[in-house]
Amino acid sequence: MRTRWLAVALLWPITTAVAESRPYPITEERTACSAYEPFKRPFFGDTHVHTAFSFDANTQDTRITPDEAYRFARGEAHGIQPYDVDGKATRSAQLRRPLDFTALTDHAELLGEVRICTHPGLPGSESDLCWVYQQQPIAALLALANRAMVDRERFHFCGKDGARCLQQSAAVWKEIQDAAEVAYDRSAACSFTSFVAYEFTGSTDANLHRNVIFRNAKVPDQPPSWVEMGSAYRLWEELQKECVDGIPGCDVLTIPHNSNLSGPGMMFETAKLRSNADVGAEVTLEEARLRQRWEPLAEVMQHKGDSECLLGGDTTDEACGFEKLPSSTFQGVGAWKRPNAPAPDARGMVRDALKKGLVLEQKLGVNPLKYGLIASTDTHLGTPGLVQEDDGKGHGGAGSRTLRGLPDDLEFNPGGLAVLWAEENSRDSLFAAMQRREVYGTSGPRPVVRFFGGWEYADDLCADPAFVERGYAGGVPMGGDLPKAPADGAPRFAVRAAQDPGTRAVPGTPLQRIQIVKGWVEGGKAREKVYDVAGGDNGASVDTATCERKGKGAAQLCAVWIDPDFDASENAFYYARVLENPSCRWSQQLCVEAGVDCSDPSGIGPGYEACCAAEHRPTIRERAWTSPIWHRP
Repeated sequence: MRTRWLAVALLWPITTAVAESRPYPITEERTACSAYEPFKRPFFGDTHVHTAFSFDANTQDTRITPDEAYRFARGEAHGIQPYDVDGKATRSAQLRRPLDFTALTDHAELLGEVRICTHPGLPGSESDLCWVYQQQPIAALLALANRAMVDRERFHFCGKDGARCLQQSAAVWKEIQDAAEVAYDRSAACSFTSFVAYEFTGSTDANLHRNVIFRNAKVPDQPPSWVEMGSAYRLWEELQKECVDGIPGCDVLTIPHNSNLSGPGMMFETAKLRSNADVGAEVTLEEARLRQRWEPLAEVMQHKGDSECLLGGDTTDEACGFEKLPSSTFQGVGAWKRPNAPAPDARGMVRDALKKGLVLEQKLGVNPLKYGLIASTDTHLGTPGLVQEDDGKGHGGAGSRTLRGLPDDLEFNPGGLAVLWAEENSRDSLFAAMQRREVYGTSGPRPVVRFFGGWEYADDLCADPAFVERGYAGGVPMGGDLPKAPADGAPRFAVRAAQDPGTRAVPGTPLQRIQIVKGWVEGGKAREKVYDVAGGDNGASVDTATCERKGKGAAQLCAVWIDPDFDASENAFYYARVLENPSCRWSQQLCVEAGVDCSDPSGIGPGYEACCAAEHRPTIRERAWTSPIWHRP
């Protein structure tokens, strides 16, 4: 175990520095962090979390408030649903390792409506809809979602022009800000960072949701929502007006998520899209620039599936079968499931978006889909960072939250984590990391991954104690553009990964391989290829009857790789993917714990029938995805 920790520690040395040396703007008053690393450290967090303030979580009996969610992220145990007749939680959850940062992203839509319907005495709380909300919350959920997300209208009990609901929305938004302030460690210890944030829940026939993350405590009085805005483009215009131009020191970015549920890739169509009728509309140079400014990151994984890639066509990458949903819209998953839902669509995958961005760049001169990659949970239990496969709770937005059997539908998973390479654990430093895309995502574990691109990295760089320093000096980190190419030669990429050490009680899983995924444009068409650059098939396996992992793996992998197919005239991107050895999926962990024997139907307890379903995937290969590095001719 000690050698694993040493391998991780070697990826960054710890030093201190004075505030004047910060290479990013300081936009808030706080004590400078005592631990400052100019070559950056990895901070693990969650940028997609729902609490009792979100309409869907609330109607499914989530009771954790923003204040409690932040305390959970810092390591406190909390009770979760279902609750008994006395209001006592019948389950509990706790992180084995606290998070470094968290952004709570309750839906801006219906903040006021939920407050009114859950607080008798407020004007409007006596309405028929609020009565239904109290008596049959799931029925109310459907009514609320349709009115706000599809019709983009307020209910009558909101009063003229929705004034009552908007007034209550502003009050709830203030509570969200206050909770973030209480949670934020402004001392020199910098033990935890909170971000003021929310979800913009854009919906047509497909998912257009985005998380909106503010840099600091300077935010608008009201979070702009889908009800009023109606498109991502309009959202950005409003954020420019109300935040960047309207409040000194205000800054913000948006992060699209669940592009796997955006139908035929509607997430990556024009940002002015309001309905299916807008699919195929032209993307202008102005829009491309606007999108690149506002949207530097995309969420590649969360509890509603993996959005990296999809097998078929140009994609022959077997690892693309990881945690896929059975549909490309909400119509085919979870509580919304209905017959004849549309099948998964590659156009909704982030890799296809990255490729599409290269094609648009050749046409416009600007790449509007230039995304760094992160992951998060999208928990609807108010439990940020709850990604433990061996302690699956479901995340509430789709799960049954029952004590009998599996707590979630088979197609869902515990979600992932966002990792930011930053100098210190402060809002300014972490936000700057997101803006420059020096970030990566994981499917839950905490491996430490470095990825650099340049033209002259030495073949023996992996053995150099100054790997990180030379990585920065000789090129760019994940999220950057390769420096101008020399007269000839191909780019070199240095990638290094250390396995998640886990904890003493639950050790992490060794690494199997590192791959580099390349996308490029050839003859006007986007292409892709996956290269194994370190590790490889090692014979590792997992006994699904016991979940015991077998075979050897690596505590650390490293490689300096040269693109053998490089053409200097082609636009291209490269990102690294790190794969662990196989392990048991959350569902199989619970099936084994319950003693399920699929060969004996009498041994399958109530609620565990899914353990033996044909679609059950008992094993997984956990992973990490770095942000790309781009080559521009």
